[in-house]
Amino acid sequence: MDATDTSADPQRPSDHVDGSGPEAAAGGSGDAGVNQPKLGPLGYLRFFWRQLTSMRTALFLLMLLALAAIPGSLVPQRTADPNGVVQYKSDHPQLFPVLDKLQVFDTYTSVWFSAIYLLLFVSLIGCIVPRTKHHWQALRTRPPKTPVRLSRLAGYRSVAVDGVGVTPEHAVTRAMAILKRSGYRVERFGDSVSAERGYLRETGNLVFHAALVGVLLAVGVGGGFGYTGQRLLVEGQTFSNVLGSYDSFNPGRWFRQTDLQGYNFTLDKFVTKYEERNLDALGQALDYSATVTTQQKGGAKKTSRLGVNDPVSVGGTNVYLLGNGYAMDVTVRDGDGNVAFKDTVPFLPEDANYTSTGVIKVPDSKPDQLGMVGFFYPTASKLSTGAYASAYPDDQNPLLTLQVYTGDLGLNDGVPQSVYTLDTSGLQQIAGRQSTTASVELKPGQTKTLPDGAGSITFDGVKRYVSLDVHHDPSQLWVGGFAVLSVLGLLTSLFVPRRRVWVKVVERRAGDGVEPGFDLEYAGLARGEDPNLERAVADIAQRHTSDLGVRMPQ
Repeated sequence: MDATDTSADPQRPSDHVDGSGPEAAAGGSGDAGVNQPKLGPLGYLRFFWRQLTSMRTALFLLMLLALAAIPGSLVPQRTADPNGVVQYKSDHPQLFPVLDKLQVFDTYTSVWFSAIYLLLFVSLIGCIVPRTKHHWQALRTRPPKTPVRLSRLAGYRSVAVDGVGVTPEHAVTRAMAILKRSGYRVERFGDSVSAERGYLRETGNLVFHAALVGVLLAVGVGGGFGYTGQRLLVEGQTFSNVLGSYDSFNPGRWFRQTDLQGYNFTLDKFVTKYEERNLDALGQALDYSATVTTQQKGGAKKTSRLGVNDPVSVGGTNVYLLGNGYAMDVTVRDGDGNVAFKDTVPFLPEDANYTSTGVIKVPDSKPDQLGMVGFFYPTASKLSTGAYASAYPDDQNPLLTLQVYTGDLGLNDGVPQSVYTLDTSGLQQIAGRQSTTASVELKPGQTKTLPDGAGSITFDGVKRYVSLDVHHDPSQLWVGGFAVLSVLGLLTSLFVPRRRVWVKVVERRAGDGVEPGFDLEYAGLARGEDPNLERAVADIAQRHTSDLGVRMPQ
């Protein structure tokens, strides 16, 4: 035969063409006469939409979002650590402009991170909506009809029922009752029962993806109502939760000043525990601990512990410990003997032993303004070169050295200045390396007279300070709830099997040595991998036959 008789094979389409067809005889490949239609603009839009809303794309975007979040943990972020960004710029002057251009210091609000975020959001929505509709229709659809040949399916077994007074009607009725008690949706088709279960698997899958959308919404919308702020607090100082008390403040898009709940936060004591036994790690910090007192408006005072990764919750905010250092308690008198400056000045640590630098500015001094660049050594040790260094991070031998300048500090020029730097251009150094007078050296409790009748300075003592991050995020509970929901949905989708089971009564015709009666047939079909399917079918068969009083074959 030159051609295949397709009418003899009902499984083969009438327009099927294979190698024995006339197209092949003409030298074609079988597809020579087929012209693919052009998609057109609308067709391409549908194609890209289907690609975007596929589960594969959603998983890829989820992984890409996790990778895109990595830079936010490697470099300081402006919203969380603005001082760290300034320090990074000072430490990496060549790399900083490149990273800043790429918005790495604003990772979570950058264009590229937002694009991935929005694409993932659209992809999940486009994936969930049609699947939810299809799942709802499936829940309302009757179980499928019983196949003609159950012997082709998994877990098939046949049990003969002879002479036990059981009718086919009773067998089918009891099978329906047993399957219903096992959690199956049941439908009767003549002398057979069709049952299926496991729709909770797809429900869990949809709940998982819907919870991911909930997390994205909670983070995106909730972040607009939140805020973060930073404050440096010295021992004994009190911070009030008002806008003017923050050193830096980053509000959300929809933040209002009335969202700040009134409370006070006092740093009572800060203690650092250092390694003292292991000489190889001598001086390494083991633990940071701060004792704080909080008081909400109209409430009682409460003493709490503030530690690393152990924030204090007060007034709808979480207060985190970011850093710490030493602050100098100094008093400066001018040339007339009047107190021109009395305050506690924080110094920034420069190394692991807390060698720290800071600036003291005295604009009210007479006859000239005073500016001092200071170096603090918690445990001062003099080197062979004559310079000082700190040998240990704790303040066991504290020493403060100052280089003193006089002149116009430029504080009245209207240009903001950092409290940690001093512009010495235009100033005259009266004590330090570039003058005839050595730097001023002070221990706690000492007073030294400044050169040229500029006055005197007293080192009153050393205090510890902490750098705090105040974080208010109204979406935390929502994010936590959706996260728990996503885990529950994922577990449900992984461990709930989707299967179908059939119980069928097949009557035997008497005659030719065949005894009258009927056979009970059992079989199942899994949607996906289900290693327990055969065991489940066997269990149903065992329970059904026991209920009928029929003996199972060995």
